[in-house]
Amino acid sequence: MHEVKDTQRAIVRIGFDGRVHKTFRGHQAAERFANEVHVLQYLETRGCDFVPRLLESDPAALKIVTTNCGSIVDQLNPARMKELFAELETYGVRHDDAFLRNVTYRATDGRFCLIDFEFATILGPTPPSPAPTKK
Repeated sequence: MHEVKDTQRAIVRIGFDGRVHKTFRGHQAAERFANEVHVLQYLETRGCDFVPRLLESDPAALKIVTTNCGSIVDQLNPARMKELFAELETYGVRHDDAFLRNVTYRATDGRFCLIDFEFATILGPTPPSPAPTKK
């Protein structure tokens, strides 16, 4: 596996099969793990196609495995970044860590994606499903 990130909060590695392995650690690791699992499951039920899919979760190890959502983005127009995080809110989730480090680019369809939902918030009552968007 290739190590992508090693911080006080998490270790992230990408397997040779392309899947992303994230192990939570540090302050409130169990809560952050549970929140990310919950938010990713929620977004999948909402049909959000620009976030990773949760493939596995292990509460004992505080580890998740997700699909790979593309490569790191080094720069992005601030207006486009704001638009991307606002689009997530149409699916009923506020990211709460809206920084470039949480944006990836999926070359297969030319789509910017969002990652890292450990601090995200599901907003109020479930909003209606958003209309399909062109990519």
